[in-house]
Amino acid sequence: MSAPVQVDTSFLVRSLVPDTAEARMMAAWLEAGRPVAISVVAWTEFLCGPLADGDRKDALQMLGEPLPVLGRHATLAAHLFNLTGRRRSSLPDCVIAAVAIDAKAPLATADAGFERFTQAGLQLA
Repeated sequence: MSAPVQVDTSFLVRSLVPDTAEARMMAAWLEAGRPVAISVVAWTEFLCGPLADGDRKDALQMLGEPLPVLGRHATLAAHLFNLTGRRRSSLPDCVIAAVAIDAKAPLATADAGFERFTQAGLQLA
């Protein structure tokens, strides 16, 4: 079985809006039985909101418990941070990318900024 598709915050937010490309992709994965997951960092960003009524519950139902960040993810995230220009505000994205790279999982995102991590092995969904 292939690794679960991991989603970032931007993708998750848009997947909860009916009739968006992200909502259609999420529905297709779930209908096909493809596992979908989120890192604890992206989950934390999502919970910072704003959230509409039911968004948290709907997201948990789709994604299950967020994936933890481990020491090896921190090491990889620091490498990504240094590799891509040491932009202070980019550290959460480095961690999200590191969790996906480590799992050999594609990352679904609506944020073009993640493209910079493909040089380090990030697969975009």
